[in-house]
Amino acid sequence: MIPNSDLLTYSQWMGILTLIAAVFTVFAFVLKWGFRFRFVGVTGFLGVLTIGIFSLSLGLYTRAEISGAIPYTLVYDNGGAKTVIAVPPTIAESELEATMRQAAGDLFSFGRGGGVTNLMTIRVRTILHPKSGVSLPLYLGEVRRSLSVREDDKMAIDIFPDSLARLKESQV
Repeated sequence: MIPNSDLLTYSQWMGILTLIAAVFTVFAFVLKWGFRFRFVGVTGFLGVLTIGIFSLSLGLYTRAEISGAIPYTLVYDNGGAKTVIAVPPTIAESELEATMRQAAGDLFSFGRGGGVTNLMTIRVRTILHPKSGVSLPLYLGEVRRSLSVREDDKMAIDIFPDSLARLKESQV
């Protein structure tokens, strides 16, 4: 994948090329060259390419890898401030926190609506099977993070100790 900084550099060079083409087009109109109308199209096309590359530089983000995080499954996402992820019942507490940080980074988007608080809440759950045919959802924690800042230093991570104790109990 092309990093964002490269796309931004490409869009700057395309912008310069577009400006040069625009100046050449104006020059062609002043001198009444026969191919001046073709350069209007070339300049317009270069402008569209410049805007497209610049838009890509804004939309593509590199994903940060958090060490110790395990794969999770997105269970619920309303496209706004509420999401739920599922983790396997064999998760350790250190893996849980790392996975919560990974999910907070992965699910962040400027397009989410956070309402009045502008916070996104990610709840983490697992499924226990105490007896055959019975499934029990168990919430292990939640993350609350800002929707206006990509790198949120004030992210609140709450791990529910009662749920972790119950999870360890079920593994024995």
